[in-house]
Amino acid sequence: MPHRSLSARGLNVLLCLVGGLSCFAVSVLWLLGAWPVIGFGGVEITLFILLLRLHARGRREGELLLLSENELRIVRTDARGGRQLRILEPAWLNVLLEERRGRVPALLLVARAAREEVGAQLGEAEKRDLARALAGALHRLRNRRFDNLQLRD
Repeated sequence: MPHRSLSARGLNVLLCLVGGLSCFAVSVLWLLGAWPVIGFGGVEITLFILLLRLHARGRREGELLLLSENELRIVRTDARGGRQLRILEPAWLNVLLEERRGRVPALLLVARAAREEVGAQLGEAEKRDLARALAGALHRLRNRRFDNLQLRD
């Protein structure tokens, strides 16, 4: 899930606070005779609200990886709440961390004919942790240890 520092309630409080302060400042300047400030103040606060709302729309975005014995499911949710499902076969799956100069590396799941990037919203440290965890889970899935009670000491 992409990191969002404000909840929906916190966002509304911030918008009301900034809107109120902007209206107060515009009112004071209008009373002092600087009436052209009203238009600029209105444009400024409208642009601020629109950009913050646009940024907050991404709150619903997310990506879920579900690994089972038979498949790896990648469920992606977009900003509007729409879901997309991609299923890969874990028997042929490899985890590849592709380094890119000057950018965060790409985390790819590579199977026979499929190349799927996951964790595009994550930072470098999170991608490296996820790559390690996925590679370890796939290794344990392919190389199981059978525990035979009769062979125990």
